[in-house]
Amino acid sequence: MNNNDLQVQGFLASAGRGGIRGKDRLDIGLIYSEVPAVVAGVFTTSLVKAAPVLLDMERVRSGQCRAILINSSIANACTGDKGRRMALESSAFAAKALKIPEDMVLVASTGVIGEQLELTPFEKVMGRMAADLSSDGFMDVAQAMMTTDTVPKTAVRTVIVGGKDVKLLGLVKGAGMIRPDMATMLCFVMTDGDVSSDALRIMLKRSVNCSFNLITVDGDTSTNDTVLILANAMAGNSTICENNPSGMQVFQEGLDELLKDLAMQMVEDGEGATKLVTIEVKGGRNDEEARIAAFTVAESSLVKTAFFGEDANWGRIIGALGRSGANFDPYSVDIGFDDVLMVKNGMGLGLEAEARATRVLKQRKFKVNINLNAGTSICRVITSDLSLDYVRINADYRS
Repeated sequence: MNNNDLQVQGFLASAGRGGIRGKDRLDIGLIYSEVPAVVAGVFTTSLVKAAPVLLDMERVRSGQCRAILINSSIANACTGDKGRRMALESSAFAAKALKIPEDMVLVASTGVIGEQLELTPFEKVMGRMAADLSSDGFMDVAQAMMTTDTVPKTAVRTVIVGGKDVKLLGLVKGAGMIRPDMATMLCFVMTDGDVSSDALRIMLKRSVNCSFNLITVDGDTSTNDTVLILANAMAGNSTICENNPSGMQVFQEGLDELLKDLAMQMVEDGEGATKLVTIEVKGGRNDEEARIAAFTVAESSLVKTAFFGEDANWGRIIGALGRSGANFDPYSVDIGFDDVLMVKNGMGLGLEAEARATRVLKQRKFKVNINLNAGTSICRVITSDLSLDYVRINADYRS
C-alpha cells in the first residue's frame, strides 16, 4: 500500500526519532486533525492500566480531539505519579507545538512496562514533527508504533453515505501479548465521515467485539491496549447517527471490515508465528460456551505447539475442550481440519484421515472445525502457532 492510499482529507501525520531507550529508529508518532474531530475509544480491560490509558479515558469523555501523540519502546505503565505527569507533560508539549488546547491531545504508549518515560525525546523531535505534518505521513507513524512487529500494519476502506464517499484509514501495532479484551495493541482510525459522538462510540464497540476481541496469539492482555477513532466530518455526508440507520449500517460494515483486516494482520505477524489458524466452534449450547470453547483451544500451548510441529494431534484439541467449561457430550464432538474430517462422535477416523489432516497443517493458513453438537451457537477465533522463535523473542524482549 503506497502513501497515496493512506490519506484521509483533513488528517496529517508525522514521525520522529526520539532515541527512546537509546535506539536510533522512528519511535514517536503524531496524528493531527486540521479541524476538531469527534472521538471514541475502547481501552484495555486489565486492572493494571498504563498512565496514557487513564488519561485518555478521561479525555475522550469530552467527545472531541485534535491530535494523538504516540511513542514506542516504553509503555509508561506501572510508573506511578511520575508516569502520570509524563503523560500530561508530553501532551502539553504537543499541544503547544500544534497551538491547540492540551485536553484535545490524546497520548498512547507501547513497549517495556515499568520503565520511566522522559520528556527529552519529545523535546528533541516535536518542533520538527509539527512542521513536517503531511497527508502522506501515516506509514511513518505505523512504523514508529512498532515494537516486536515485523511489518507496519495499515488498512483503508471507503463507504458511500448519502451519496458521498467516506474514507476510513486504520493503523495498528501488535504482535505479542495478544488476547482480548482487547489485545496488546494500539489502533488509530481516522475518517472524514460526519458521525455523531454517540453513534461513533456504539459502532466502535461493536466493531472491536467482532475483530480485536476474537483474536489471540499468546493469551496475555496488555496494560496499554487502546483503540481510538476520530471523525472530522470533512466528507460532507449526511450525519451518521441513530436517526440515520442506513448510514449507520453502511459505516458499521466498513468499520467492521477495516478492524477485521487489521486484526488478521496482527495475528499473521504474531511473534514467531508460522501459522494463521481459524478455530471455529459450532454447536455450542449458547454464545458464551461456544466462545470459551474456541478460546480454550486457541490458547492451549499444547495445541499451538502441535500446529507448529504440523502434528494433527486432535487429542490435544478435545482435551482443551474438556477443560474449557463448555457443557457437551464428549461422544458427540466432531473435529476436522479444513475439509478433512478427523474425529466423528468423539472418535478418531483412523490413520488415513490423520495423514490427510497432516497435509492440511503443512499450509500456512488453515481452519480447525469443531462441532460440539450441543446447540446452535458459533464462535470463530483467529490464532497462531507457538514456535521456538516466540520464546526467543520474549526471552530477549528487554535487551
